[in-house]
Amino acid sequence: MATTDADTPPTIDLDYLTGRLDGLLRTPSPTGYTDEAVWMLCRELKALGLEFELTRRGAIRARLPGREAKPARAIVAHVDTLGAQVKAVKDTGRLELVPIGHWSSRFAEGARATVFSEGGAYRGTILPLKASGHTFNEEVDTQPVNWRQVELRIDAVTHSRADTEKLGVDIGDIVAIDPQPEFMDAGFIVSRHLDDKGGVAAMLAALECLIREGRTPEVDTYWLFTIAEEVGLGASSVLVPDVAAMVTVDNGTTAPGQNSSEFGVTIAMADQTGPFDWHLSRKLVQLARDHAIPHQKDVFRYYRSDSASALEAGADIRTALVTFGIDASHGYERIHQSALVDVARLLIAYVESPVEIERDANPLAGVKGFTHQPTE
Repeated sequence: MATTDADTPPTIDLDYLTGRLDGLLRTPSPTGYTDEAVWMLCRELKALGLEFELTRRGAIRARLPGREAKPARAIVAHVDTLGAQVKAVKDTGRLELVPIGHWSSRFAEGARATVFSEGGAYRGTILPLKASGHTFNEEVDTQPVNWRQVELRIDAVTHSRADTEKLGVDIGDIVAIDPQPEFMDAGFIVSRHLDDKGGVAAMLAALECLIREGRTPEVDTYWLFTIAEEVGLGASSVLVPDVAAMVTVDNGTTAPGQNSSEFGVTIAMADQTGPFDWHLSRKLVQLARDHAIPHQKDVFRYYRSDSASALEAGADIRTALVTFGIDASHGYERIHQSALVDVARLLIAYVESPVEIERDANPLAGVKGFTHQPTE
């Protein structure tokens, strides 16, 4: 393996990136049902030659050794996605659902899905209660939009609650929503669950490039893949004490009133939990400038990420958030592959960059070396 100087621009393998993304999207992993996606990631990390370990529930921590051990850095994305769960088996044999994660039933209507039960996996369609225009006429357009107004029709012979229960389908079963991925010639990728499998794929592409090109991080870097971010838990139990700073990779919300874009990297300065670390966020912005990586900044009102869960769990670390812009987040999502490449490039620039705040190597220290922020 040749060793590449840090000043040489990295070459991201786009085919590798999109191939890993396609495989991830086609592997169901709603929160609470992530084991197979974890196995897929473990096989990939092993193929890359990385050391890794798992928590009891399956969050992954891989280490890429650096020139120095501390203050270690972490990069994190989540492999779990939105989904649904069986709330009740109706007298008709159809299923009432509750969402896993926060997403609108408007985007569930018409979705193909799989319910994982003790009797096996059953296919089905999520339908509004008034699905037939021939029967309900204009009422199909006036019924309310909420999760009590939809149901899952199983593709099996079932005319009653007893019929469905005989199939092994019961309350609490996990429902995975079909992603329906499309990789367009123009570079757009349209699919459900790009949040945050796009981020996971960008991380893998950055890792593959670092290893292939023989690049060495400045300090030990931990690459974390969490399994419960969509329900607010995220990186609450996967960090090691040596980590002083963590960059979260997730989706940016490309929508009216936001500064995010489907192109380039969107660096979030704050979300609903408050500002991200002043020094780390500005370091990422400066790295994007120095390496000619297209970027913009944004603030998210109704958004939280793995960073919030780590801090709430008591981790005293600096956190930042880099994103790839998603149009229609938590719905039929769309991104552009170039943004994922730019995210991977920024991650490489970050792990190769020098440590400015050497005091961060210790959890507690005196005032010497503590940071300043301008006041004039």
